[in-house]
Amino acid sequence: MNEQHIEAANKGFNRRTFLAGAATVGACNILPGPVLRAAGQNRKVNVAIIGTGGQGIVNMKQLFLLDDVRIAALCDLNDKSDYSDFYYGGTAGLMPAVELVKQHYGEACPVYKDYKEMLDKEDLDAVLIATPDHSHGYIALDVIAKGKHIYVEKPLCRTIEETRLVTEAAHKAGVATQMGNYGHSNEYIRLASEWIWDGAIGDVHEVHAWCNTGADRWSKYKERPPAEKIPEGFEWKTGCVPMPHRSFSKEYAPVRWRAWWDFGSSTIGDFACHHLDPVFMALKIAETDRFTVEASQVGMTEETCPSAGLVHYDVPARAGMAPVRITWYEGGIKPGRPKELEDGRAFGDHGVIFYGSKGVIMGGGWASDLRIIPETAMRAYKRPAKTLKRVKGHHRDWINACKGLGEASTNFNYAGPLTEFALMGNVALRTGKRLDFDWKNMICKDAPETAKLIKPQYKKSWKS
Repeated sequence: MNEQHIEAANKGFNRRTFLAGAATVGACNILPGPVLRAAGQNRKVNVAIIGTGGQGIVNMKQLFLLDDVRIAALCDLNDKSDYSDFYYGGTAGLMPAVELVKQHYGEACPVYKDYKEMLDKEDLDAVLIATPDHSHGYIALDVIAKGKHIYVEKPLCRTIEETRLVTEAAHKAGVATQMGNYGHSNEYIRLASEWIWDGAIGDVHEVHAWCNTGADRWSKYKERPPAEKIPEGFEWKTGCVPMPHRSFSKEYAPVRWRAWWDFGSSTIGDFACHHLDPVFMALKIAETDRFTVEASQVGMTEETCPSAGLVHYDVPARAGMAPVRITWYEGGIKPGRPKELEDGRAFGDHGVIFYGSKGVIMGGGWASDLRIIPETAMRAYKRPAKTLKRVKGHHRDWINACKGLGEASTNFNYAGPLTEFALMGNVALRTGKRLDFDWKNMICKDAPETAKLIKPQYKKSWKS
């Protein structure tokens, strides 16, 4: 990619241009969302993937399972990297991804390193974004401005204001949306919500959610590592956008970026959008207009995310729900074992516990295996009717929405507020203060230093 492309990719990345982009999406020369969806009901949905690293390929393989989808184009800044040390396994990048497309369809699809060129040239219905967190916001706004349906990996964006702008832009444009918190498509999250709304465990006043991951999973460095040679076929300069340019290191890319504040959003961005999802849904957290949050941590620096952390979210009464304290644990710390949990039952590395005035619900991470404990209480409970819509798969749900068959269950109107709520934990971690967050206006009046974290200011222009 030449310097002209780099400059174009970086032009205007500040709060003003983010706001202007979101405000003008609804006025773009695109078909209204319902018309776009209706037009695609009787043909394959042409999907492009931006970001063909490990998670991008995971998503692509899920789309291969859908007969009414065709992967029509791929875009990534990196030709190929070894992912064998991580759960993805094997290799990933543009070349391995297009080889999988060729194996699946019998022919390759167009590949790009400039996603704007791809959006201009290809006949696309929808775009899936699986890039590092720091690039979600500006890419998503460009995709929405083209009138394309959109799926973005979790978290929706790296910061709260970017999340709000993308959510509002997608709503105005009328495009079908979905975030990659795939546990939201399972049965357990719906059952837990129905049980709690039925009063199965009374008023929920306390929740604990945890995961065993911290920044040390991704990198042991706490300050910037030594510069390394940029791998052949990797457009690293563009990869930094919209953050300030820095020298390349394998400690940043293509995989370890989650450990670094400039590129990732810590363990909260990685896992809280999964594990707090049933809490956010069942307890109607989006119905409040303010909450407080405080946090403690170990191992965090100005450059890197915490090795371990503890975050308390205190949410007032809302929509018939009692005030609740939600505690998030990361990096290997977790709450005490519930006394209601029988001996011999697993108390794993990922999970969630709802404590109510009349009982307890516990489950695993990713909104999985949620049940009333002990099991005798689960068996004695007379379950209510199933009132929430069920779905047949996370990607299936999004493609159905692209075809005009209803909204996806974790569309941005839901996923945006979920992401914002989770990300306030990062603001508390980085400031070390108890924060009273005015959610509607995205401000903490008593802590003005939070503004740069909630509403970051990007350089208007960046050059190598």
